[in-house]
Amino acid sequence: MAQDHATSAPARVMLHLGLGSFHRAHQAVYLDQLHALGDSTWVLAGGNLRPDMAETIEALRSQGGAYTLETVTPQGERRYQRIQSIRTVVPWTADLRGLIDLGADATTGIISFTVTEAGYYLDAKNRLDLSFADLKADLEAAREGRPGSTLYGALTAILRERMNRGGGAVTLLNCDNLRHNGERSRAGLLQFIEMAGETELLAWVLEHTSSPNAMVDRITPRPTAEVRERVLAATGVDDPAALMGESFIQWVIEDRFVAGRPAWERVGVEMVESVAPYEEAKIRLLNAPHSCIAWAGTLIGYLYIHEGTHDAEIRRMAHDYVTDDVIPVLSPSPIDLAAYRDVVLDRFGNPAIADTNQRVAMDGFSKIPGFIAPTFRERLARGESIDSVAMLPALFLAYLQRWHAGLIPYAYQDQAMDPALAHAICEAADPVAAFCADAPLWGPLAGDERLVAAVRGAFSRVKAFVASRSVS
Repeated sequence: MAQDHATSAPARVMLHLGLGSFHRAHQAVYLDQLHALGDSTWVLAGGNLRPDMAETIEALRSQGGAYTLETVTPQGERRYQRIQSIRTVVPWTADLRGLIDLGADATTGIISFTVTEAGYYLDAKNRLDLSFADLKADLEAAREGRPGSTLYGALTAILRERMNRGGGAVTLLNCDNLRHNGERSRAGLLQFIEMAGETELLAWVLEHTSSPNAMVDRITPRPTAEVRERVLAATGVDDPAALMGESFIQWVIEDRFVAGRPAWERVGVEMVESVAPYEEAKIRLLNAPHSCIAWAGTLIGYLYIHEGTHDAEIRRMAHDYVTDDVIPVLSPSPIDLAAYRDVVLDRFGNPAIADTNQRVAMDGFSKIPGFIAPTFRERLARGESIDSVAMLPALFLAYLQRWHAGLIPYAYQDQAMDPALAHAICEAADPVAAFCADAPLWGPLAGDERLVAAVRGAFSRVKAFVASRSVS
């Protein structure tokens, strides 16, 4: 006879690896909304794989996982929510014991994670790249039965313990921007386990886990002291874990869960058969133009995304890239792509978000192959112009040259970048040719004459744009 698990059994747990701002402004919000409807069947637990965000983690622990989220519309309307769906905050320890114990427990039905594009350590063929020292170290640790700090090292340790305890099936859920993220992270994980020589675990993971693809969207800047001050003024609560995000929110997930899931569809999550058209629209109409605006804005002295978005020339670069080159290759689509483009640009122009070029400009060496190169390949396969999309890598090359000269006004972060190679590209007699010849960036298009010619023309336009502009 079926039992009412919502009242007679312990709450099911979704364990999230990486309690950063995005998770707390996105996945945690959806589950909090479900709780507000009276459904507390599932709760969140989480912690970090590395000893970062120590102050925020401690603040969350002291507040029982609760925190305040400020959201802001493009018109400047602010709203404040107390989010209480995170019930367990796990402090970091080098052995990840708290996360391993939670992940192995039978009440945990979903293990989710948010990582950057570079955090998957995958090459263009979805093979693990062991040239990364931390990944290689984690593989050695796994062979000795120890956890690691990369996604694969941590998941291997958690799933090994779950198998040994008989914890049962569990869904592995990506909450990040990587295209085909469930498929790709699963490919990396299975390779990692196989390389570690864990034959029994490999068979268990294949039988007892699923990895649905998912698409997430909400602009969430790094929290600032001003956010905490506004929260205090508006709510009377001094919250060191407060954060803010835009009012727009979206989550699309392939409905392939092997151990149950929250009733997310009740709070607006789109549960679909395939996430492909949604993720392609977001990656090419949102993520790529976002980087375009950040690189272009930095080149002429802007600090914030909204400044570049309201600059007519920069906005036109982003608009033309989407209109001329992306919409044709993504059509037909279940999404109104032109309307989506306009909504995205309106969101980018929200001054209340104060999203920085520094945050959005990072990881260019991952974004070129992941967000931008596919449009080149598809346009060229159709025999069509690549002039508009060529502006994006041209902007990044100009940005890279500025970084090479030590003239970027902030620290540039890029997990996939080999600094020596990046400097060599900038020092080459023909930087455009050197840039376009880089195989990790361009895959089979590397060195293609059509690519070189288009980027060379775009690079000339970028230089003319920069030369004609300056802001104080």
